[in-house]
This record gives sequence, C-alpha cells and structure tokens, in this order.
Amino acid sequence: MALPIPTNLPRQEDVISKILAKLDGATYESLNASIVVSWRVELDEAIRLNEKQLHDRIHGDAVEFEQQLTSAKEIQVGLQSLSENIDSLDKSVSDPESGIIPVLIRNLTAHQTLAQESLNADTLYRSLLHLSDCRTELLSLQSLVDEGNLPRAAKSCEALQHLLDTAPSPLDKAKIFQVIKFVIRPSIHAPQSNISYSLSDVFASLSANSAISHLTTLRRDVLAHYIDYTLSQPTSVTVKTEIEFTGTSFHKLSHVPSPPNTENLLTRLDNLAAVLDFLKQYLLPSLPISQKESFPKSLCKPMGSAILTHLLEPSLPSSLHLLPPFLNLTKKAVRFEEDHIVGVLGGASNNRDIKSWVDGVSGHYERQRRLSILEAARTIIVEIDETSSTFHAETISAQEVNDEISQIPATSDTEGGDAWNLDDDKKSTGNASSIQDESGWSFEDDVIGVEPESTDGSNVPPPQSTKVQSTDDVDPGDAWGWNDDEEPLVDDENAEETVWDDPWSDAPSEISVPARPPAAPSITSVPTETVTRPDNFAAMNSHSSSAASGLEVRQAVDSRHTRSGSRSAIKEVYLVSSRTRSIIRIVENALQEGKELISSGIFSYSPTSTSLPGTLILQSAIQVLNLFRALYTVTFSPRLAQSEQSMLFSNDCFYLSEEIARIATYERGLLTVKEELVECRDTMKLLSDSWFHDSIDQCKRSIEVILSKAEGFTETADQDRFDECEGAITQPVLAKSKFYMALGYAVESALSNILDDILALPDIPEVESHRLSELCKILNSLEGLFVEDTSLSSFVVSYVSSWLKFSYLSELLEASMADITYLFEEGALVDFEVDELVKLVRALFADTPLRTTTVNKILGGHPVRQ
Repeated sequence: MALPIPTNLPRQEDVISKILAKLDGATYESLNASIVVSWRVELDEAIRLNEKQLHDRIHGDAVEFEQQLTSAKEIQVGLQSLSENIDSLDKSVSDPESGIIPVLIRNLTAHQTLAQESLNADTLYRSLLHLSDCRTELLSLQSLVDEGNLPRAAKSCEALQHLLDTAPSPLDKAKIFQVIKFVIRPSIHAPQSNISYSLSDVFASLSANSAISHLTTLRRDVLAHYIDYTLSQPTSVTVKTEIEFTGTSFHKLSHVPSPPNTENLLTRLDNLAAVLDFLKQYLLPSLPISQKESFPKSLCKPMGSAILTHLLEPSLPSSLHLLPPFLNLTKKAVRFEEDHIVGVLGGASNNRDIKSWVDGVSGHYERQRRLSILEAARTIIVEIDETSSTFHAETISAQEVNDEISQIPATSDTEGGDAWNLDDDKKSTGNASSIQDESGWSFEDDVIGVEPESTDGSNVPPPQSTKVQSTDDVDPGDAWGWNDDEEPLVDDENAEETVWDDPWSDAPSEISVPARPPAAPSITSVPTETVTRPDNFAAMNSHSSSAASGLEVRQAVDSRHTRSGSRSAIKEVYLVSSRTRSIIRIVENALQEGKELISSGIFSYSPTSTSLPGTLILQSAIQVLNLFRALYTVTFSPRLAQSEQSMLFSNDCFYLSEEIARIATYERGLLTVKEELVECRDTMKLLSDSWFHDSIDQCKRSIEVILSKAEGFTETADQDRFDECEGAITQPVLAKSKFYMALGYAVESALSNILDDILALPDIPEVESHRLSELCKILNSLEGLFVEDTSLSSFVVSYVSSWLKFSYLSELLEASMADITYLFEEGALVDFEVDELVKLVRALFADTPLRTTTVNKILGGHPVRQ
C-alpha cells in the first residue's frame, strides 16, 4: 500500500510545468520558432522517457501485472453483466406497455375513476331520495291546507322545514333549491262552508300593528328575494294564474336562475317590471287604506338604490366601444323609474335618483376610467425591475457656429491671471458672446441637419449620460460642462502658451500613444496618434476662461473654419429606464381615449356637469405624470441615494419632458389640456435638472470628503504630508500589477467573445466584412490603457493574450487572398488555429480554385521558421 507523501516535502517539478514556466517567461522579442521547436523536442523526449519507464515497470513485475490485468477484465465482465441485468430490471419496472409501475398507475387511475363515478351516483341517489321526500311532504301539506286541517298542516310544515334544513350538501347548493315562488290568493275558501274571503277582507280583519308587521316582513322578502336577486343575476320570471279543485284561483310569481352567457342586461329591468306589475295587479289593490300609499312608497328608495348598486354601477364599461349598449340600458332604467317607481309605486317625481345618476353618467364613466388608468400607472411605477431594463433615447440639440473666426479676441496668459478666473465678471460680451458653447461633446461630425431655433426648450440636451460616438478628439472636460463659460482661444501665436498656462507653469507635454508593436509583417500601417494633455486639471475648472486644452482649441478652430455661419442639429443618445416608455404609452392612450370620447359626441352635455365630456380622461394623463413624480421618489428613495440611479432618474424625467413636448406640439385635439401639458413638461424638465445637479453635488461632496484628508495641502515639504496629499488625490484601489491584470481580464473577455462570434459566421459578404472590420478597429484604442511611458512600447500583449489575434482579425476581414497567403507564410497568423483560418477564408471568399489552393496551404499547418 502506497503511503501518502508528507506535504512538507518538496515535489518533483513535472515537465509540463517547466515548459509552461518557460512559455510564460518568454517575451515577444525572444519568442521565435527555434525556441518553440526546442520546447517541442523536450516535451517529446519527456513523453518517450515516461513511456519507457512505464514499460520497464510493467515488465519488472510481469506476473503481478498479469494478475491485476486479469482481475480488471473479470471486473469489467462482471460490471457489464450487472449493467445488463439492471437494464432488464429497469425495463420490467418502467416499460410503458408491460412495466410494473405504468400498469399499476393505469389500474389505480381506473380505480379512482370508478370510485368517483360510484360516489357521484351515490350522491345523486341520496339527493333524489331527499327531493322525493320533500315532494311527498309538500303534497301532503298542500292537501291538508286545501282540506282546512290547519293543525295537522302546521305539523306538516315543521316536518317539511326539517327536511329543507337537513338537505345534503350538494342538494343544498343546487339551483332547484333557489327557485322562489310568490303566491297571492285573491280569495280563500273557508273549510266546510261555501263562504269565500277576499284578500282585502283578510287585511281589514287584522289590527293596524299586525298589518304593519306583516307588510314589513313582506317588504323585506320582496326586496331580498325579488328585487335584489333579480337585479344581481340572470333569472327567468314567470307569472301564472291557476285554479284549485275547490274552484278558487291563485296567482303565482316565480323566478328560476338562467344561463349567464346569453343574458341581456335589459331583461333584468323587464323582470323587475314584471314583478312590479304583478304586485300592482294582485297585491296593492287589496292593501288596507292606511297602507295603500305608504307601502308602495317604502319600496321606491330601496328599489332605486338596488338598480344603481346591482345593475348600473357594476355594468359601467371599460372602453368606448362598449358605451352604446350601456347607454341604452341607462335610458331604459330612466324609463323604468318614470313608469314604475314614479308611476306605479308613487315615488316623488322631483327626487329621481336614477335620472340624476344617468345625467352624470359621463362623469361616472370618466372617473372609473381615471381610476383604472391611475391604477395601471401605479402598478408600473412601483414595480421593482429586477433586470434594470433600460434603452437608449435620442434627442436633438442645436448648436450655432460663428462664421468669423478672425473676430474672436485672442486671450494671453498675461492678462491678469486668468488661470484663477479672477476676472470672470469683467469679460467682454462682444463677438465671443454670440458663440454657443461647443463643449457638449465636440462632435461636429455628427451633424444631421439644420433646424430652426427652438423656442419651447424641447431640444435641450439630456443630462450627463449622453453617449455619442465620433471620430473627432474629445476634450475630457467638455463631457462635464467644465468649460461652459470659457471664451475659446484661437490666436495661433499665443495658443501654445495660453493653453498650458497654469499656476505651476508646467510645460506642455506631447504624449504619443504607441501603436501595437508589430509581431510580423502587416498589410496596413497604423499611424501613431499624438494627443496633447495637461499635467494637471486646472485647465478644466468650471470657471476658467483661459485654461482650455490645446486639443479643444485646435478642434474648435478647425470645426468652425469648416462649418462656419450655420446652425447645426446634433443627435445625442442617453440612457433611460424602460418603465418610462410604459408611462408615456399610458399617457398617450389616455389622451387618445379622451379625444375619441370628445369627438364621438356619445355623451350629451349635462347642465349639472362642471366640465365637458372627455375632460377627466384627458386630465388623467396629467395625473399619471404627477403620480410618477410623487410616487417614484418615495418608493425608491434608498435606490435614488446612489448617484448612478439618481442620474438615471434625471434622464427619465428629461425623457418624459421631451415626450410631453412632442405630444403637446404634434397631437391635435388637446386644447383643453394644452397648458397643463406644457406646465407638466416644464415641471419634468425642472425635476430633471434638479436631480442632475443634486447628483453632481453629491459627487462633489464625496470628492470634498476625499480631499479633506489633504488638510488644506499644508506642509507638503514634509514627505509624510506629501504622501498623504498624494493619496488623497490619487485614491489607489489596486496595486498597479493587479490593476493591469484586472483590466486585461476584462479586455480579454470582450475580445474573446467578439473573436468567437465573428469566426463562427458561416458567410461574410463584402459589405459586412468592411463593417465588421470597422467595429473591430474601434477597440484598438484600448491599447492606450496599457501604456505608462511613451518612450516604451505598449505591454498590452502581456495582459491580453488575444490582442495580436484580434488586431490581425480586423485586417484579415478587409484583406485579399494574396494578403492572407502572405501573412500566413510569414508566420504572422500563428495565433489563429488552422481550422479558424480555414473557416474565415471560406466565409470571406467564394468557392474558386484560388480559395481551394489557399485552404489546402493553410491545412498543411503553420510554417516553421528556422
């Protein structure tokens, strides 16, 4: 048995680790074909030695090896037999046709179905048996009442009531138990005599208190079982007059639930009218004189409230196209109130609740729609977006360019210490005041058209998150608006002196960003870009008028010479959260719905209404925006404490103000809310600016906290104090080596993904190849991140392993077949795998003999240079 090696003992270093260590230590200059060949020979020799040691070890103890080999084969055979047995057992257990488990499940399912059918049949039997008992007891009660045997009839009623109370649960909820009958007998025949008593005689024989008590109970039952029930659900009401065997007639009113799918709401009013007609014809004439007026009037108010509560208010439609049927219902409700509540029951004609409600139906509809719109907006506003979904919005900002560059006064660095902005209040407002600040991003190449000057402020540039790509050089100070109040310096003689004027009188330095060191011959030459940057940020102070960068001055002068005397519109892009789109969609839908309601004329003007129909829905669009302003900041206040989220909220408000301005400008039919939209736009713009400046102030406060560690930059002659001040300014987070390593990982991840995606394309047309090459070259500027000393080459290759491969990919996309062959033969494409080059060549070029020759040459492998 082998003993474990103690961890404190050194391990023998394997050959792979040695070679990898050599490979890692090799530089770009020292790496060549001869070294690679030596590494390969060393690796082959190590493999051969390992094979020899294995062979010697086996033959050194061949008997034991044969025994172990035989045992391993037997174990393998046993394992194979065991696997076959397990597969056979699994088939017998899980086979869909004959397996134990599927057969058992089918049998259990059939048993469950049979048990459920048996239970249903048993329940149906018990319910029918109970109904049969109820019917027998009801017929017995009916015969006893007809015979006049009231004592036995009372006992039969108790028995029937007991049967109804003890009905089985399924039967108790059945619709047959919900059938209600209201029977009125105009006269009753006295038992064992020929005398009949009318209903009016029965009421007259009752005392006043007894009659009032009975009528109160009757009114409660009528309201509960016939009025509320009829208005709440679809029913079928029938009125019958039947004659008993004694010759007396009786009138019966009954209603049975109807299917809800085919119901017309107008039938509910027809059913209610049938109920009142039944009462009017058979009950009300027989009431005692003291109750002939009071009893019908006691039904008026509850009936009107029931129509509003159970019929009209729940039936308010949620869209405009559903209004005509509803208005027909309201008209019929008004006629019903006039004909039956006022006409039949004697209700007051000057106090008609239904008519008053219908006169204001437009307000009820609009208020309901407003609640729905605001609730939908509230749901979107308070919804927590886990994915932080955003999109890029565009805005157009206008810039004026002066056509007389020569009239701009040059500013010298000797004019009163402009580096400290001591004379800001004394600046001339001459020709320079007519020049618009061009430091937004200095992207004059992105001009898309000329627009007239905006007067409503709708073309205000967005907050600081604007992202626009340009090929022009950009002053870093311009991105923050630090040079908004500066007068551009254009004097050629003093430009070099002025732009580098600072309190320390540091000389300007030309920093050359080195191009990628060529590993092999290239088909294109990359020119070295030279930019000038200050050694400090005094030139970017927000109140500085003379310390602008030389790059900005040169760019401003060139751009103004080329685009003089014009007003240009620049498209700018900024980041906005996706919820703002949903909010604007709700606003537009509300405005569209309001306009359609106004133009339809479906609601007539009501003298009791204080606004025109459709106004409330139009105003709900404004209320949606007000709800966003009031609710979002409260709901997400912890999130808005972060400067990134607060700046995004500022962009949201700016986007909303832009969209509101668009709606107010181009949408027609919004005269009633035009001023409110403009006011809301200004409010949103103000909110955007306030949050923008608050975010900047928050960042400034954090910077002030960091710089406070410098303690006023006093006593910097002391090395310790100088180190503290330097730490306050630089704020290092990572060590330099780890910083470049982390940066390299990030760049490597991006380049690897792009390489994999492009090399996986099966076909690349000519236009797409140029576009892809252009996209790849955009990332070439990342090489400048890996430069510390301009006199030395970039060390990007040390931290980004795919850099050379990615750099050559942009060239190969635009290269000819001859260029690719030349680069391959020179060994410049060693970073590519052979199959990758083959796929790229086949994707770029059509199938020709030349392509076949090139592919065959590549398949032969990379050339080995001696």
